[in-house]
Amino acid sequence: MPDIDIAARESAVAYAEGFLVEDPVLRAARARAEEVGIAPVSPGAGAVLRFLAASVGARAVVEIGTGTGVSGTWLLRGMRPDGTLTTIDVEAEHLRLARRIYADAGMAPGRSRLITGRALEVLPRLTDGAYDLVFCDADRRESTEYLTQALRLLRPGGIVAFTGILAGGQTGDPATRVQDSVAVRELATAVRDDVRLTQMLLTTGDGLLVAVVAKSSPVG
Repeated sequence: MPDIDIAARESAVAYAEGFLVEDPVLRAARARAEEVGIAPVSPGAGAVLRFLAASVGARAVVEIGTGTGVSGTWLLRGMRPDGTLTTIDVEAEHLRLARRIYADAGMAPGRSRLITGRALEVLPRLTDGAYDLVFCDADRRESTEYLTQALRLLRPGGIVAFTGILAGGQTGDPATRVQDSVAVRELATAVRDDVRLTQMLLTTGDGLLVAVVAKSSPVG
């Protein structure tokens, strides 16, 4: 019976991940990611990002970790037509590939602002409370610092999302000493315990941690 349950779960997960089929633009971006050694968000996680952007009518989004433009394309497709994605990556080549993907997806050049640099050096230069959504897919060891910056950047009611939270199943193992997994576990605890946030942890892809910033300060 356990084997049947596991197989059924794997089938359900595969169905959910493939529920929305990626178009040629996203498939090309995913292929380029594989060529340069990047693991982009899964189609299911991309669909969640598009949904989140659409749900808040996002006009201004920050993405930490551009990759080859997979997650950015999903985000742009959920944002308002006049919205701008600010995306940050340490690799100029990644940004070049992403820019091409955005163009292939029909996005006007003004809809994306691509910045080369370390996120923790770029983020402090962005405007407080000016963003609707912050998505993080970068150095897991800096996750709690990204959270601090995200909460400063987001407007009340804005959303912060982190991918890679389940870390291949290692995050939930308290015995693991893998640095990335420990850092992600600390992030998850910080998000869970922050009274300003309404949180949820999704198993989509390699795990998506999502939180909404309160529209008013909590009492007490």
